[in-house]
Amino acid sequence: MSLSSERHNVQNPLIRYAREAGWEYLPPEEALRLRGGEAKPFLHAVLVEQLQRLNPAVVTNPTKAEEVVRRLLSIRADIEGNYEAWEYLKGLKTVFVEAERRERNLRLLDADRPEVNRFHVTDEFPFRSGAHRIRADVVFLINGIPVLIVETKGATRLEGIAEAFDQIRRYHQEAPDLMAQAQLFVLTQLVQFFYGATWSLSRKTLFNWREDVGAHRDSSLGSDFETLVKAFVAPRRVLRVLTDYILFARKDGELSKVILRPHQMRAAERVLGRARDPEKQRGLVWHTQGSGKTYTMLTIARKLMETPEFQNPTVLLIVDRNELEQQLFQNLEALGFGHVHLATSKRHLRHLLQRDTRGLIVSMIHKFDDMPANLCTRRNVFVLVDEAHRSTGGDLGNYLMGALPNATFIGFTGTPIDKTAHGKGTFKTFGGDDPQGYLDKYSIRESIEDGTTVPLHYQLAPNDLMADREAMEREFWTVAELEGVADVEEINRVLDRAVTLTNMLKNRDRVDKIAGFVAEHFKNYVQPMGYKAFLVAADREACAFYKEALDRYLPPEWSAVVISAAHNDPPHLKRFHLGEEEERRLRQAFRKPGENPQIFIVTEKLLTGYDAPILYCMYLDKPMRDHVLLQAIARVNRPYESEEGQRKTTGLILDFVGIFEDLERALAFDSQDVSGVVQGIEVLQARFQKFMEQARAEYLTLTGGKEGDEAIEAVLEHFRDKETREVFYRFFRELEELYEILSPDPFLRPYLDDYQRMVETYRLLSAAYEPHVPVDKSFLRKTAEIVQRHSRTNAVHQPNATHTISPAALLALLQEGKPETVRVFNLLKELHRLVDEQGRAAPYLLSIGERAEEIRRRFEERQMESQEALRELEELVKQLNQAQAERASSPLSPQAFAVEWWLRTHRVDPPQAAQVAREMEAAFAEYPHWMISRKQEGDLRTRLYEGLLKIGVSESEVVAWADALLSLLRRAAQ
Repeated sequence: MSLSSERHNVQNPLIRYAREAGWEYLPPEEALRLRGGEAKPFLHAVLVEQLQRLNPAVVTNPTKAEEVVRRLLSIRADIEGNYEAWEYLKGLKTVFVEAERRERNLRLLDADRPEVNRFHVTDEFPFRSGAHRIRADVVFLINGIPVLIVETKGATRLEGIAEAFDQIRRYHQEAPDLMAQAQLFVLTQLVQFFYGATWSLSRKTLFNWREDVGAHRDSSLGSDFETLVKAFVAPRRVLRVLTDYILFARKDGELSKVILRPHQMRAAERVLGRARDPEKQRGLVWHTQGSGKTYTMLTIARKLMETPEFQNPTVLLIVDRNELEQQLFQNLEALGFGHVHLATSKRHLRHLLQRDTRGLIVSMIHKFDDMPANLCTRRNVFVLVDEAHRSTGGDLGNYLMGALPNATFIGFTGTPIDKTAHGKGTFKTFGGDDPQGYLDKYSIRESIEDGTTVPLHYQLAPNDLMADREAMEREFWTVAELEGVADVEEINRVLDRAVTLTNMLKNRDRVDKIAGFVAEHFKNYVQPMGYKAFLVAADREACAFYKEALDRYLPPEWSAVVISAAHNDPPHLKRFHLGEEEERRLRQAFRKPGENPQIFIVTEKLLTGYDAPILYCMYLDKPMRDHVLLQAIARVNRPYESEEGQRKTTGLILDFVGIFEDLERALAFDSQDVSGVVQGIEVLQARFQKFMEQARAEYLTLTGGKEGDEAIEAVLEHFRDKETREVFYRFFRELEELYEILSPDPFLRPYLDDYQRMVETYRLLSAAYEPHVPVDKSFLRKTAEIVQRHSRTNAVHQPNATHTISPAALLALLQEGKPETVRVFNLLKELHRLVDEQGRAAPYLLSIGERAEEIRRRFEERQMESQEALRELEELVKQLNQAQAERASSPLSPQAFAVEWWLRTHRVDPPQAAQVAREMEAAFAEYPHWMISRKQEGDLRTRLYEGLLKIGVSESEVVAWADALLSLLRRAAQ
């Protein structure tokens, strides 16, 4: 069996492992029978039976169950409907019970008792929605409801996951009523296994499944693929994901959907386990910056409150900043947490605890100052502390734990334990119950490997712009209180006393030079990629100086200052005070491509808790270290993907103070915890150099001294095999991303000519082999500039959309004096454009386009050589000429003529093809809404079957012929 076989090597094993994990297999025909037709998403009889079984006092008869099914079928076919379907699965919906004259909650599944549910898996799942019909590879159903859609691809398909993701996106467009019911999807090609939430279709929300998610690993599971499948589709886990690890959030009136990543699920399960442990009351969760810590905390909080065994507990969410408190509170409301208590003062917090308040309380850590001991002595009190490395230092932590002596305390941090006595003492508070110091850990290296964050690179500024090394050494590096510094306010206090250093940093001449450098760097490196930047200044006054200087080099609207306001600020600082609404507007605009501001000038605000994935570059002119430095630079490590598909692959820090000259000194953490945090830009230069050496050896030698048409033919011949092309495309994309980051740079000069040749090779291959892709638009911005500046006449025809394509013009391409391979591709490209531009008005062209694509496929797969391809293309052009002539005099409608011509291209005699077309002309008139009416489509199909059988089409082929014909007509109508 071929390794490339999707069905035998991926789909069938997946189903086998699912069966072994506890799912009952339904053959496609049996599943279709239970569904009652392709337009029905549920296993109807199963759902009706389970509704009664799971709700014995609520759904008391089949009639009541049928009513619930009708309600489920009537939900909207969009994300709002998906949210409603999730509420049903979660048990949040109700039905009226006549006997009790009240509403009762309805269960569609039982997450706590998996054995009472029914788990089915089926494959080749056809679903019809209006004019569209899809066929999902594998579908998992719980109690008859489709909850998980799986798309499989052959293990050898290099772009298999991307293709599978595109199919899932298409399902949302063409079968939204099915996807409104499904909550999860999986994409796998044996060697890779990704999952995501339906209606959340950005590439950054596609997560790599890790088999170590669960608390236990079963060594008997066998191969990696088997392990991945069985771990993910284990019935208990799927139930848990559906009910606990999906969140819907509404922001600015727009609904979005979130599913937790593997490390978040693992941490939630471990924290809940710790909450159940009577012997342990502490735990520390280190999840690196940018890995979704807030959603992890909120999921845990919700689960603690929903779980009966915790007996209606009190859950406190503790933060250390007003900004974070408000942000967290807004998140809770958006996530539908219902009533939440926000402690507005020390007195209010004390009152909430004294009166034994249950549910969720949000508070800042400072409100525990002077809190009396033993204020609440219950055991079912759970305290979740954000940014634990600084929140519980000193007396505040003592007051917190003294007030709640029997509570369970879980600390959350985005930074590792520092090596200093300060760090070990702080973390001992939470990590003492675990030998390794952590209840759960998700390291920086893991987050980069998973794509949760992007790697960071730094670049040192020119020497004449760097901070004075002696002042840095004397007034910053050797200050004892900076050991293990955890708060930017501590940094600020030290800098307030570092008179020489701060005066040097704020020297107006130096500020002006750095502003000029930043302006040029931003215009050359950052803005052309469509990204944005932070400029981090030493203090609030330095921010004001930088704004004034930057406005001399860049339009004033490009930058904005975001600083904290103080009552006694002098006028030159007051002018940068922002109202709450104006600051919110600026923050939102900064996150959006193409909107101003493009540079934020900051010193303290926004360095924690502000996520803007479009942020690529941080200009760092403030001495920082340890936790503060790690948190600050993590602002630029968020993944980002533009609407055009450009992905941010790295973040950049440009260092003006020399922090990165000695990274070990700047970050007082164990080296294994911070390895790979940030690397010099020379790492990317070395990688680009290596790629170009490979390009010169493998790709730029293909022409072997040939020129012109012969060189182009040699390249086209070499890349006839699709897999060879895909390897090249992947290689070029990585090379292009490196060029995008590094350009412009003198380092690139020796490589520019060869890089341009690689660009031309990519352009040539895309134009020839991928006619559906707009080639020039697929380039990243800086490479696109090369194409615009150095555009050369391409031997593979680049059509001008203004000229008319005629059979005569196509025949002329057959005769032009170019190599045979080039002529084949020019003809194929023009035929593709003809069908693309005119196929809607003239559906018969689609059958000619199908024939052309078949020739392309056989030619690319070396099933025919160029001479044979040219002969078949010449015959196809003659058929096109004949079709156009006959269409001009035909009385048939475009649809009926398309039927006639499709049959003739499938070797049906012209008189018989015309006979079927005339009969279908009457049918199209009788059933004008067949594309949107299932009833009319069924009647039309009957007429088409009859016509095809009359002319001798066999019963075994008639359905396939009818499907192909009607599919062609639908394509023309789209």
